Amino acid sequence: MPGYRKLGRPTAHRKAMLRNIVTSLFREGRISTTDHRAKEARREAEKLITLAKRGDLHARRQVLAYVYDEDVVKKLFDEIAPKYAERNGGYTRILKLGPRQGDNAEVVFLELV
Repeated sequence: MPGYRKLGRPTAHRKAMLRNIVTSLFREGRISTTDHRAKEARREAEKLITLAKRGDLHARRQVLAYVYDEDVVKKLFDEIAPKYAERNGGYTRILKLGPRQGDNAEVVFLELV
C-alpha cells in the first residue's frame, strides 16, 4: 500500500491537480475542496512552507520546481513563511463543511493557520 492516496487519477493528472491546489492555497489563503484532496495537498503545502522558512536560493528553486506561479513563490517566501518562523509544522487547517450536493463527497476548507 503506497504512502499516499491515488485519488482515482493517473499519476501525472494527480500530481498536476495537487500542484494546482497547493498553488491556489498559497495565492488565496483558503480553498474549498474534497476531504481526501485536502489531506494530500496539506502534506505538500507543509513541506513547501518548511522549505520557504529556510529562505535560501536552493530552497526557492526547489519550491519553484513544484509551484506553477512565480508570484505565488515570491508571496510564499516574503509573506507566508515569516509568519510561521516560530511554528514547527501545523501550518494548515482543515474545516469540514459537510457533504457536497450531487455526489455526497465530504467538502472541506483547507486554509493557512
